[in-house]
Amino acid sequence: MAEPDLTGGRAERAPYRELTVAAVVVGVVIGAIMTSAFVYVALKLGFGLAGSTVAAILGFAVLRGVLRKGSIVENNINQTVASGVNNASSGVAFTLPALFILGQQDPTIANFEVLPIMLSALAGSFLGIVFIIPLRKQMIELERLRFPSGIAVATLLKSPGAGARQAKLLLGGFAVATAFHVFVELGALPQELDIGAALGVPAYIPIAVGVSFASIGAGLLSGSGGLPFVFGALLAWWVISPVAVGMGWVPTPADVGLAGPTEAYEQFITWDVGYFGMLRPMGIGILIGGALSGVIASFPAIRAALKGLSMASKAGGSSDEMSSRVLYIGVALAMVVLFGAALLSSPDVGVGRALLIALVGTFWLALAGLIVAQATGMTDISPISGMSLIGVTLMFFLSGGNVVASIILGVAVSIGIGQCADMMSDLKAGHLIGALPRRQQLAQFSVAWIGVPVAVGVLYLLWGPEGGGFGPSNPELSAPQASALAAIIESLQAGAAPLDKYIGGAAIGLGLGIYPIGGLGVLVGLAMYLPLYITITYGIGCAINMGLERKYGLRWMGTTLVPVAAGFIIGEALTSLSAVLVRLAAG
Repeated sequence: MAEPDLTGGRAERAPYRELTVAAVVVGVVIGAIMTSAFVYVALKLGFGLAGSTVAAILGFAVLRGVLRKGSIVENNINQTVASGVNNASSGVAFTLPALFILGQQDPTIANFEVLPIMLSALAGSFLGIVFIIPLRKQMIELERLRFPSGIAVATLLKSPGAGARQAKLLLGGFAVATAFHVFVELGALPQELDIGAALGVPAYIPIAVGVSFASIGAGLLSGSGGLPFVFGALLAWWVISPVAVGMGWVPTPADVGLAGPTEAYEQFITWDVGYFGMLRPMGIGILIGGALSGVIASFPAIRAALKGLSMASKAGGSSDEMSSRVLYIGVALAMVVLFGAALLSSPDVGVGRALLIALVGTFWLALAGLIVAQATGMTDISPISGMSLIGVTLMFFLSGGNVVASIILGVAVSIGIGQCADMMSDLKAGHLIGALPRRQQLAQFSVAWIGVPVAVGVLYLLWGPEGGGFGPSNPELSAPQASALAAIIESLQAGAAPLDKYIGGAAIGLGLGIYPIGGLGVLVGLAMYLPLYITITYGIGCAINMGLERKYGLRWMGTTLVPVAAGFIIGEALTSLSAVLVRLAAG
């Protein structure tokens, strides 16, 4: 029987290795490693990182350096699989930790089950992929959206020699960060250099630098784009905090039963009053305002995405794409799984409410995914966190105020939105190097779900006693996104939200939306959740990036600095996770 033509009438690709077992296995392994590392980074800094470039670099090292068989299109399958697996890191880290944080105060929340979490996350992973596939031709071939990250990955894939060099640089950065943080874990080096204390500066005006290669690496990758994040932290701790104290907006020592302005009083006004009473609720308000401004700014993207969906449906199927029947079946099965997750999330969620949650959640995931994919294609900025925040809040009201159900369903929304942007960016890279879209789609559809158990497992590992936990009680892993979500849900439950600070912050967040910097309000709001010493270290990385770019240019940055920075991030994250495993084994 003759083999069916999968090339769509184009030149025969038989001589080239593309969708191979080696590419899929290597992609899954690299994706699992990146997922573990990037969950840690998301808990530390509050935002996720794209993994396609790292996966492409490591793919060259394994497929060509070790196996000596890899082709450009085969490595494209590797990076597609790896980034699809890694996509779960942000989706899980932005939402699920809120359940752990809220469970500390409420035993009924702490007893949540793992099964509905896994079902919800798996459903979201599949829904994100199947919703965006029909738009590939419209967004990439007809509208010709840029997808800058996809272009960067395609450029790297076309330069296999440079890829081998970059793999060595990445491993070098990994080795440096690993060696350094081994000393930190052993207590030979501090995690923070408190410069302010040495200079006698009050605690409510902190001046400190964190000893963190992950923070420096993230700053090196962000460059000038990360400055709004640094600006938000400086605004919070070097402007709002001292002004509040100077204007007498905080309790006096006598008000709290202290004899005078002692160190204990400084710590009290810094954290109990300054952080929890002022900066955190204001940051939530800015985050909400920033998310709303992102939705408003995305109206053109919504219109374009819906138009593209309409045109794609009229164009009919293509041998370049996965079968439409597979996509329809995927949507149906994923919705059934989402319904089951809602039903199992809590005894208080009945069949009718679970069905409503599944239907509305699927609709919002599709709409938000279209917006995010369109925005990513135009600007490379993905408003995933804002869309996820709105989605979880929507689930909260649909579930009748059920915290566990709303966050568990929010995990699906967050992961699905991310898959939409990731899948389309990978397809852009494949389009530029002549890969067959159907094979990329099949690869990601088949194995992207593997990132879900890895990401959830890392959360449980870090939450345990040997991991030290995360959230506001752990400055090292403060989980800014999830902490913000937990604080919003707490205020909705109590009906006693600090509305003045929320409204004031929201006004600031909406105002920041007028600036031509995507996600500015969200970045500033998140920065108010982090200890300043982490943000300062990140800012140092941004400054180094800007200086090196000015001296050596963009090409050098992409070929030299990016792999070193990626090595820094993965080195610290895996060293920290390995230390937790060692403590568990020893205990």
